Amino acid sequence: MKYLLLIYGTDQAWDEAEREACYEESTQLAHRLKAAGQYLAAAPLHPVSTATSVRVREGKPLVTDGPFAETREQLGGYFLIEAKDLDEAIGIAAQIPGARVGTVEIRPVLEIPGLPAD
Repeated sequence: MKYLLLIYGTDQAWDEAEREACYEESTQLAHRLKAAGQYLAAAPLHPVSTATSVRVREGKPLVTDGPFAETREQLGGYFLIEAKDLDEAIGIAAQIPGARVGTVEIRPVLEIPGLPAD
């Protein structure tokens, strides 16, 4: 089953050196997952200050600067993995550096037939 591991934290959680170390550690994790046949995708996101939100109301798009919700922690990146079950996904999520300073939300991916393949 595919799981999306959503990494939440604050933009100020790390200084620049810590952020670079996080990227390196995350890259190493991605390579280990790839070797185990579990890696599908991963990427950090630009800071929340670059976010734009779109809502459609009465058929018209409403565009606002910023994230969807005003919260302390914001979505900062993700891993898309293959895991046999939730327990295995939890074990992988616990290895993500962002889990030490923020939260990793685990969501099973609903696969819909007919979507374009890679």
